[in-house]
Amino acid sequence: MFRNFSLALAALALAPAPALAKLTPTEARMVQTVDAEQERTLAMLEKWVNQNSGSLNIEGVTKVGEMLRAELEPLGFNVQWIDMKAAGRAGHIVATHKGNDQGKRLLLIGHLDTVFEPDSPFQRWERKGNDGIGPGAGDDKGGMAVMIAALRAMDRAGTLRQADIEIVLTGDEEDSGNPIELARRDLVAAGKRADWALDFEGLAQETGPNGMVDMGSIARRSSGSWTVTVTSKSGHSSGIFSAAAGNGAIYELARIIDTFRRELPEDKLTFNVGLVGGGATAKLDQDRIRLEATGKTNIIAATAVARGDLRGLTQEQVDRAQARMKAIVAKPLAGATATIEFDKDGYPPMAPTPGNKALLDRLNVVNRDMGLPEMGALDPLKRGAGDISFVAKDVDGLVGLGPASRGDHAPGETVDIASIWRQAKRAAILMSRLAAEGR
Repeated sequence: MFRNFSLALAALALAPAPALAKLTPTEARMVQTVDAEQERTLAMLEKWVNQNSGSLNIEGVTKVGEMLRAELEPLGFNVQWIDMKAAGRAGHIVATHKGNDQGKRLLLIGHLDTVFEPDSPFQRWERKGNDGIGPGAGDDKGGMAVMIAALRAMDRAGTLRQADIEIVLTGDEEDSGNPIELARRDLVAAGKRADWALDFEGLAQETGPNGMVDMGSIARRSSGSWTVTVTSKSGHSSGIFSAAAGNGAIYELARIIDTFRRELPEDKLTFNVGLVGGGATAKLDQDRIRLEATGKTNIIAATAVARGDLRGLTQEQVDRAQARMKAIVAKPLAGATATIEFDKDGYPPMAPTPGNKALLDRLNVVNRDMGLPEMGALDPLKRGAGDISFVAKDVDGLVGLGPASRGDHAPGETVDIASIWRQAKRAAILMSRLAAEGR
C-alpha cells in the first residue's frame, strides 16, 4: 500500500500542471476576481441594455455615459464628457488613468450607442441560460462590460495602479456625427498618445471541428460611400442611340456600374450599389437614403443617380479603386455627362501591420498561459469597419476584446455570457502585462 502511495505521488509530480499554474499569483487573482463578480457584472450590463442609447437619442446616450462614469471614477479614472451636439450627436466619454508613467500607454476603445432607437420594439434585457438578449447586449454594451470587469480585476490585483490607460467611448459609432473630423477628433488625438490600442467590440469566432473557435482581428477594412450622377440630352424615345439624341442617362449609368463590376475587383476590395434610379427627373433626399424619380417610357432619361459603398484593406487600395472609378466615369457615352463624388465621412482602413500581428502574438501567450487555444487572425472580409480605424495610422492595435454575440444590429441580438468572463480575463492579463513593459 505504501509503495502504491509513493507511485501515485510520483505520477502526480509528472502530470501536466493546471493551466492557471502558468499565471503569476497576481494574474490568478485577476481570474478569480472576474469569476467572483459575475453577477455584479451581469447586473451592470442589464442596466445599460435597458437604457435606450440609439445613436440619435442624445438623452439616452448621455445617460449611458453617466453610468460608465459611475464605474470608472471609483477605479481612479479622470472622466470627461465631450459634448458633440455640434456634430449632431450626444458626446463621448474620455477617461484617463495616470499610472507610473513608465510602461506602455494603452488606449481602450468602445462605444455607448446602439442601432436601436427609442421607436424600436426591441428594448429590454432578457436572460435565457447562457444567453443575454437585448439591444446592445453584444455590440457594444457587452464590450464595455468586459472592459469594466477587466479593469476591476486589475484594480483588485494591484496592476491597475501602475497602468497608464486612456479610454474613449464614442457616442456615435453606429451612426457617426458630421463633420467626421469633429466627431472623431478626440479619438484621433488619443491614438497619437498611445503605444497600443485595444478595441472592445465583439469577439470574432469561426466554426471549427469541435465547435466555435475564437479569432483575433488585426485588420478592418474601410467603409466609404460614393455617388454617381449622370445627366444627358432628353427627347422622344424614338431617337435613342442616334447622333442627335445620344444614349440617355440610364444607359450611361448602367455602363458605369457594369464597368465597375468588370474592372475593379481585387483581393479584399468590395464595392456595392445600394440605391439606383433615373428618368426625366431623379433626386436624392437630404440624407441620401431615398430617391424619387419620374419618367415615361417614351422619354429618353435626362438624369440617373446611383449610390454605393467601397471597402478596402489599405488606404493605397482605396485610393487605387477611387482612381479607377473616376477614370471609368470620365469616359461617358455620347450625349451624357457623368460625375462621381466620394463621401468625406467614411471610415478609414486598419491595415494588417506587423505591430498588430505582434499584439495578437502577445495575446496568444496569454491564451497559452491560461490553457486556452491560440487565436488565428480573422480574414478582414469577415469584419466591418470600426472606430479603431481612425487611430490605425498612428498606433498598432487589436480588435475584438469584447464578448462573442450573434444577431447583432437586429432584434434578438444575443451575447454569449460565458465569453464575457473569458474575454475579461484575457483582457486583464494582457493589459497588465503590456502596461508593465517599458516604453
